[in-house]
Amino acid sequence: MMAAVYATLLIAFVLDFAGRRRLAMSCLFLSLALGVGLFLWEIYSPDYGFRMPWLQVEGAPLAGALRKS
Repeated sequence: MMAAVYATLLIAFVLDFAGRRRLAMSCLFLSLALGVGLFLWEIYSPDYGFRMPWLQVEGAPLAGALRKS
């Protein structure tokens, strides 16, 4: 899905370079909409949405060592 976001962004850059500004802006907004859609799809994912597993540190051994000091 992220490839589609980058592809539409690349198409927007190419169209702007070619002088097709209105079409380039359309692709730019489409890229933004795809990015927002991907973000919302990831957040509402039943597997790891809203949990942010990369921030969960309750099992870290350093947390126990800091409490003893």
